[in-house]
Amino acid sequence: MSNPFQVQVAERTASTAAIRLEAKDVSIFYGDKEAVKKVGVSFRSNTVNALIGPSGCGKTTFLRAINRMHDLTPGARVTGQLMLDGINLYGSDVDPVDVRRRIGMVFQKPNPFPTMSIYDNVAAGLKLAGETNKSKLDGVVEKSLRGAALWEEVKDRLKAPGASLSGGQQQRLCIARALSVDPEILLMDEPTSALDPQSTARIEDLMESLKEQVTIVIVTHNMQQASRVSDTTSFFLLGDLIEHSPTAQMFTNPKDQRTEAYISGKFG
Repeated sequence: MSNPFQVQVAERTASTAAIRLEAKDVSIFYGDKEAVKKVGVSFRSNTVNALIGPSGCGKTTFLRAINRMHDLTPGARVTGQLMLDGINLYGSDVDPVDVRRRIGMVFQKPNPFPTMSIYDNVAAGLKLAGETNKSKLDGVVEKSLRGAALWEEVKDRLKAPGASLSGGQQQRLCIARALSVDPEILLMDEPTSALDPQSTARIEDLMESLKEQVTIVIVTHNMQQASRVSDTTSFFLLGDLIEHSPTAQMFTNPKDQRTEAYISGKFG
């Protein structure tokens, strides 16, 4: 089976403002229940994009559809099109494993592999893909840990268990693990909700630097965080995408009264 991602032009001619990821009439079902309803939205290259809304509104469900995690959920199905660089991620000729390599994910609770060292946590994806060259692995581990702003803190104890790190360090280790396979999109599902304010600030600073190399989509319940870190914000309610706007516009002049009510704390 040919890989549609491998036949793309190697050098992109589009500007950094080009649309990288686009949803077209995306609905997500769990059995007969429609959890996300005909969502249409696009995210541009090298941006941070926040998904906000009350619990159970569909934002995490939508996020997980982007890298085909619902393939692993019995009874779940996705309709419509999710396009990465113009290729439908749910196309019959697209390998879900390849989708998850190109679209990394960081979860709400840090989840380093508990029995693996810091080094092996970062190298796991490359080793799984068959990489055995020690020099290359060393280089990727260092690059990824530097990308996650963790290298200086762990460079002298790479053989220590990943689980021995603090909560904030574990989350940055998970980001380094996602970066090690050179993704183009990075999904983050409330990545700071379990962290202290200092660790949260470091992750937020990290997002600002990471968007130079990846497009980020983040789910957050924290309105202040969305306003600080994101270029665009999408407001979900009861499975519907109510509004998608530049963040500054949404937080100062939302188009929909429901958006204004949520942002102002009248519900949620």
